[in-house]
Amino acid sequence: VQLQACGGGLVQPGGSLRLSCAASGVAFSGYAVGWFRQTPGREREFVASISRVGRVTDYGDSVEGRCTISRDNAKNTVTLQMISLKPEDTAVYYCAARWTVTGATMTSSNEAQYWGQGTQVTVSS
Repeated sequence: VQLQACGGGLVQPGGSLRLSCAASGVAFSGYAVGWFRQTPGREREFVASISRVGRVTDYGDSVEGRCTISRDNAKNTVTLQMISLKPEDTAVYYCAARWTVTGATMTSSNEAQYWGQGTQVTVSS
């Protein structure tokens, strides 16, 4: 499984970004997918996750109400829409996947089986 994350960049506080995670080599519908973020010296923090067919979503407390995760299994992609961005959202954002037969999401980085390479999000004026 190869995951490719993209969509990061520099945005002003209050702005928005759309991150995408594209999978290759698998049928993405068999995988729960999550977004995590990391800043230097800190552990990876859970951002959002979606179940394998998209019926269940979970969000981290720090982004609740400002992020929407969605997926298109026909296109093997998962999207994270972020609005009202804050400087503290600055981090490298990683997408991760875990094969599952259930409708569970993935809220811990320890559950991840595959990781994308990360995309930098910088929120600054």
